[in-house]
Amino acid sequence: MTALLEIKQYIRKFYIKNEVYITYAWKFLLALISIAVINNKLGFMSSLNNLAIVLMASLLCAILPANFIIIVSALFIVGHLFSLSAECALIAFIVFALMFLLYFRFSPKDTMAVLLTPLLFFLHIPYVVPLAAGLIGTPASIVSVSFGLVISYLISYFSKTASGITSEGVEEKAVEFKSMITGIFGDKAMIVMVVAFAITIAIVYIIRRSSMDNSWKIAIIAGAVSLVVITSIGTLATDSQINILGTIIGTVIAAFISLLIEFFAFNLDYSRTEKVQFEDDDYYYYVKAVPKVTLTAPDRRVKKINRAKGQR
Repeated sequence: MTALLEIKQYIRKFYIKNEVYITYAWKFLLALISIAVINNKLGFMSSLNNLAIVLMASLLCAILPANFIIIVSALFIVGHLFSLSAECALIAFIVFALMFLLYFRFSPKDTMAVLLTPLLFFLHIPYVVPLAAGLIGTPASIVSVSFGLVISYLISYFSKTASGITSEGVEEKAVEFKSMITGIFGDKAMIVMVVAFAITIAIVYIIRRSSMDNSWKIAIIAGAVSLVVITSIGTLATDSQINILGTIIGTVIAAFISLLIEFFAFNLDYSRTEKVQFEDDDYYYYVKAVPKVTLTAPDRRVKKINRAKGQR
């Protein structure tokens, strides 16, 4: 444990010392990975697959606010879908317009939740997101994570059905447009995942905000169990195509990652808990103080050796 605390303290000091450069670096990498995934999954517009354009867009995201990564990613998605068909681009535009209206209204600081949800979705471990959002976010994170899931299923849908979108007549396009709307927003698996993630975020947030000992660890366990149970019940009830075994394995991995988040973001020493009581004219206060786990600096003593008289 001492070694882990030393690593944590070293990372914290290193980040504080190089915060500006690290911020530029992670924004660049996040933008680059997001655009690369979009190009890999869609890739219908060849000009957007150009490496120079991808790098320039990523560099632009690095120097601008983090929310700009979401805007650039949305433009890449709409651009690829427009190359596929105007109807596909219109659906994506409506989704993003609604997302930006709600996202900037309720959770404008949840950039990571919106971006990491699709990335982890395609890595088959999206279950990290609701646990992490409940630990370090707010109930408003439900909006960001939900839209992240919708975008994930939207990209996945057009990636799989691109070859079948060939209608040219007005009536055929209308039927196809209706079919696309139904295919995306009527996806039972997406609905189950959105509900399960939303409930999990709420459960984790409520428990980790409580004053009980080890509240963060209890929140992680409760959130992981609720995520598996709700997803399993929803899968069986709606007959949706969700791999329950994959959900269990992904949730276990997500729980371990969440414990790492708890270690770096929280990590209290409950053995030194203190309870204080005091009052004023109107209230009586009960305060519970739990110190953070810290490393004490080693006590170094310098022993001075004086030379004997007459020696040089």
